[in-house]
Amino acid sequence: MCSEWRFGSEAKRKTKMSFTVAIVGRPNVGKSTLFNRLIGRKQALVDPTPGVTRDRIEGEARIADLAFGVIDTAGLAEGRDGELEGRLLAQTEAAVAVADVAMMLIDAKAGLTALDRQFAGWLRRQSVPVLLVANKCEGRAAESFASEAWALGLGAPVMISAQNGEGMADLAERLIEAMALRREGRGEAGLETAATIEGDDHPLKLAVVGRPNVGKSSLINRLLKDERLLTGPEPGLTRDAVQISWSWRGRRIDLVDTAGLRRRVRIDEDSIEKLSSKASLAAIRGADVVLLMVDATAPLEKQDLVIANRALDAGRALMIAANKWDLVDEPKRALKELRERLAHRLPQIKGVACQPISVKTGKHVDRLLPSVVQLEASWSKRIATAALNRWLAHALDVHAPPQSKGRPIKIRYATQISTRPPTFALFVSQAKALPESYLRYLANSLRDAFAFDGVALRLLERVGKNPYAREGG
Repeated sequence: MCSEWRFGSEAKRKTKMSFTVAIVGRPNVGKSTLFNRLIGRKQALVDPTPGVTRDRIEGEARIADLAFGVIDTAGLAEGRDGELEGRLLAQTEAAVAVADVAMMLIDAKAGLTALDRQFAGWLRRQSVPVLLVANKCEGRAAESFASEAWALGLGAPVMISAQNGEGMADLAERLIEAMALRREGRGEAGLETAATIEGDDHPLKLAVVGRPNVGKSSLINRLLKDERLLTGPEPGLTRDAVQISWSWRGRRIDLVDTAGLRRRVRIDEDSIEKLSSKASLAAIRGADVVLLMVDATAPLEKQDLVIANRALDAGRALMIAANKWDLVDEPKRALKELRERLAHRLPQIKGVACQPISVKTGKHVDRLLPSVVQLEASWSKRIATAALNRWLAHALDVHAPPQSKGRPIKIRYATQISTRPPTFALFVSQAKALPESYLRYLANSLRDAFAFDGVALRLLERVGKNPYAREGG
């Protein structure tokens, strides 16, 4: 049955989301698996270890023509407000507060637990409609569990298998029914199905990366002016790469919070941290701009440079934010040393923007986004061919290419072949003859000439005649 339905990104079109569903339940009932099934890709981390999901993760879900927003939440557990469990519950409460429907997931194979009953009672006291969903009903073998689930007081459960995609049609029907009743009670119009929305308004995707405990989640909360992400003194709180769609001064921005990246030798190959690390690296590759947060009291450690090089190797635009600047004793001297260290340790890219900030006090945080938007514009810039070749002629006059095998290397022509990252083809007389040092000279000269500071440039050597020259010209 599920093969007849298309989910999430498989539809390959933007959809109008008519309502929002929050997936809640105790740990290890399959919330993240269902979330990934609905959005059509593996965005939320899935692991047998209880409590993998901590932040609430949002996505665009689709079941056939039904499009809606979906929120994955942390597993419900008991805990006092000051403890981690209490803060996780607060995140789930916030998700339920903004949702139109709360979908409580239970494990049909494990049966009802005291925690299921406790949180079913909590959900009944909320103002949002609750849809009970029994997961892990592969092959309908667990349908006998339905009568037991009635004891939760949330009505008949929808029997599904998030892993195999079974029961999705039934789930869609029940969602439509729940929203129809909710809208009828509000006096609103009927439910809209998915509609194609064409447009090329590309949101700026900003990935916030760095070592653990440098303030990545706190920075995003400060920008949003909301405790949207889980924060606290415990290291490694963030596990998933959490994307939050946002608008800043009319510009669409997708903020992506990531797990702290440690040195590979310190990561257990079978641990959740390995999954988190993969998600963070994928976020870097998928970003437009990578904002590397460093600790101003111990800036540019070896791992910071590893992360920076990951971003540059992926062709992303790079910016540095030095957090905890309120703890620096001599700010002017510290900033000068930091910029000198950047120039020395990242010689392949000049002019990386480095902004000192304090997330705790809010100092200079307002300077980040204007710089990010400007950096993204440079990363997307295209240079006219005539201007590019005027630059090339000047660069060759200043510093001619070296010889190769006793013959001079001639660079006949240059053209930009793509943007994001800016990529240029150099038509040369000998294949792969230009040394890395000379290519770096050309990249830095190009960066200075056309304001590509902080942008990784790609220079590709091509052998052959100028493809734009006229025959006999």
